Amino acid sequence: MTDTAVEPAPTAERPARRPRAAALVLAALVLLTGVTMLLGYANKARCVGPEFDAAGRTQPDYEIRVDRDACYSDIQFLWLGRDVDKHVFPYVSGSITPDGQLVGGVVEYPVLTGLLIWAGALFADTDAGFLLGSALLMAPFGLLTAWMLGRLTRWRALLWAAGPPLVLYAFHNWDLPVVACAVGAVYVVHGRSGTRPLADRAAVAAVLLGLGFALKLYPGAFVLPLALYVLAQSRPGALDWWGAARVGLLAAGTVVLANLPFALAGYEGWRASFTFQQLRNVDLTTNSIWYWGFRPESDPENLEFQALMDVVSPSLVLASFAVAAAVGWWRFRREGHYPWVGVSAAMLCGFMLLHKVHSPQYTLWLLPFFVLLAVPWRWVAAYLVADVVMGIGIFRWFYALESGGPAGIYDGVAAQAVAVGVWGRAALLVVLFVTFLRLPDPWASGTAAAQRQANTGCS
Repeated sequence: MTDTAVEPAPTAERPARRPRAAALVLAALVLLTGVTMLLGYANKARCVGPEFDAAGRTQPDYEIRVDRDACYSDIQFLWLGRDVDKHVFPYVSGSITPDGQLVGGVVEYPVLTGLLIWAGALFADTDAGFLLGSALLMAPFGLLTAWMLGRLTRWRALLWAAGPPLVLYAFHNWDLPVVACAVGAVYVVHGRSGTRPLADRAAVAAVLLGLGFALKLYPGAFVLPLALYVLAQSRPGALDWWGAARVGLLAAGTVVLANLPFALAGYEGWRASFTFQQLRNVDLTTNSIWYWGFRPESDPENLEFQALMDVVSPSLVLASFAVAAAVGWWRFRREGHYPWVGVSAAMLCGFMLLHKVHSPQYTLWLLPFFVLLAVPWRWVAAYLVADVVMGIGIFRWFYALESGGPAGIYDGVAAQAVAVGVWGRAALLVVLFVTFLRLPDPWASGTAAAQRQANTGCS
């Protein structure tokens, strides 16, 4: 079964596009992405300087400005508190204190992101230098993502290149590299024509997803639909069990190879990054439905509630993964093609909706799926509007709280904006979960009907 075609073959009425024209499209997309990321950097750089204290922290009024002017970034914030300013190599000498504080160079991210943080700070002596160094380090990944999306979808990639999320979040956290890994996996499988077997292309994609897991975890979820895709499509009329198993083994092996040196060099510090996330409570910084809809207001530190969330949230996330994968398999049995990209997108929606933390920059994770799949524009526009309301409103709400404003989570204009963002995004994630699982797969072959007939004998 052919699965690499992104566009219909040329005909007499539809001549092949010239390579030069395609190259110009890609160049325009990459250039526009660069301009958008410059705007994103300028947006965050509003919060740096002009003066710095002895530790390299922005002065004056850093804590006030980041919320009041909605120019906060995790990059600038984490200059202090994790020994980033001291250029301590991450994990190997650190730990977590009994009250949950990370010390000795440990950061609360997987190991490859920890390396990026360390490298971004290497030549910096202020939070401004750290922001700039990190931006320079990550910008190529944003450009590469634009190029791959352009190769896969042409002008629809404008949504990545010029969308509001890139301005708001390109340098909010360390997410551009992990997005590039996720998109790279799709590109390796579908973006290059040729004679390489699907199982071999999927093997390379599995390594990229493993690297993505070692950056920000979420691409690891896509290993399951990729393996099911290989199982279903690699050998028409039969199930390729070894090809599917190889996807899982290569992804797992990549994760082990990325983590093992840190675990051996400093197990306590390496383990502390995971412990920190396990201990994180559902609070006003998590932006999730659990805080805004289920937290007992009378007892913000309710230990029973926090313990319940530690079980309920991951259980529901895993259940959403299972539902998405099963619906994908049902479609394969009916249509002859397993829609692994749509299933991956639905899994991401399930995670974003049900995880106990929903950071603003997660929109960057979802945005490529809006590009790769024919999501109706009304849903895309609605989600981006809700996201902008949330992305700005959350910091204005923090500023209102710090300034002695209304304390209730639904009191005041800023709090109302956050509520609209939280519940608007939540409702749209439900819609998108269903939509992604129903959309036609752009890489389904015209031979799907014959494949479907052959599948009736698969065991």
